[in-house]
Amino acid sequence: MKFPSLYKIPKILPVFRGYCKRWYSLATDSQSSISDGGLCFELTAEQKDLQNLARKFAREEILPSAAEYDKSQEYPWDLVKKAWDIGLMNVLIPQEYGGLGLHCVERCIISEEFSYACSGIKTAIDGSSLAQTPLHLAGNDWQKREYFSRLLAEPKVAAYCVTEPGAGSDVSGIKMTAVKKGDEYILNGQKMWITNGGVASWYFVLARTDPDPKTPASKAFTGFIVDRDTEGVTPGRKEINLGQRASDTRGVTFEDVRVPKENVLVGEGAGFKIAMRTFDFTRPPVAASAIGLCQRALEESTNYALERKTFGQPIINHQAVAFMIAEMAMDVELARLACYRGAWEVDQGRKNTYYASIAKAFASDAAVKSASNAVQIFGGNGYNTEYPVEKLMRDSKIFQIYEGTSQIQRMIIIKEHLSRVKMGL
Repeated sequence: MKFPSLYKIPKILPVFRGYCKRWYSLATDSQSSISDGGLCFELTAEQKDLQNLARKFAREEILPSAAEYDKSQEYPWDLVKKAWDIGLMNVLIPQEYGGLGLHCVERCIISEEFSYACSGIKTAIDGSSLAQTPLHLAGNDWQKREYFSRLLAEPKVAAYCVTEPGAGSDVSGIKMTAVKKGDEYILNGQKMWITNGGVASWYFVLARTDPDPKTPASKAFTGFIVDRDTEGVTPGRKEINLGQRASDTRGVTFEDVRVPKENVLVGEGAGFKIAMRTFDFTRPPVAASAIGLCQRALEESTNYALERKTFGQPIINHQAVAFMIAEMAMDVELARLACYRGAWEVDQGRKNTYYASIAKAFASDAAVKSASNAVQIFGGNGYNTEYPVEKLMRDSKIFQIYEGTSQIQRMIIIKEHLSRVKMGL
């Protein structure tokens, strides 16, 4: 399928969405046949069409605006609205609730293309998916119809509120409380480093419902859907971060916030498991985003090394430079394979924790190393804001921190590895 100019795409949105629904069943059949026939490293024709659409949007819309949004640090509402118009937002929402219901592999394809242009703007556009996933995994029919429909009716976003000032990687250390009173829960506490914190229309919130400190995390916390306009919800100031500055990151305070019992996901005590299961679905796309940045660093470095001359020849001919570029290429390919394995596993309905953490850790480290080497290859120019690689270096660091630090990923990997050893896998 050939897609028209982006500026005409809103007019074909119903056609595009209908096409994607047909594609969903085709992709499902295709994945099944691939699984039966053994390994295949090719995207389907439909996946390539999606990749081309995401790439076109990224190169024509996101890339030209990236530097300006990095400087202004404003939330890119205009790009969010354009992505929503052409159907590249909310893609995980199931078809029965009006969405496209795309697989994790397809989400990774979109994430990589967007992040190539700007990982900060990609986070702004796709950060809502992190909040949508708990609802997708654990919401009842009413909850899904109510809150998914809001995101599909107009360009709105959601936020995932778990991290606190004193509880990041240690989710079990969350202090925010939720006390049941009649048919409501009263929430009190503060969340920190919340992506989309100041622009979201609703939040997924994790709070402690069992005050006993001896209660295991798996039973102590409950997940809630909280409307942004509920009395007592107060977003803080926008945080000025090292990179990904187009993303809206804030603290959010909850003071005597009343949430109806209908907004509890599953029931009391189920929140921790929901929050942790969410990462199995979201870490592969985060890895894909890191890969997009790696790919950009690789291409910028290669092009520069072919043009820049020292000692009478292009610097690509110097082994020291060539080897750095070779390592970038290796990291891109290996990270992409790990990412697709993690995404493919969850698309098959299997537990993918092991592969998701490997993908996230490897791709995050690769992004930081590739961006740093890109600056090194550019030399003095790389340290200057007039060239693109200094932004890549600033943007890359967060991949080793958010959605589980690289150290936490290694803890998960060794735990899963030892479990596999005991099972004889």
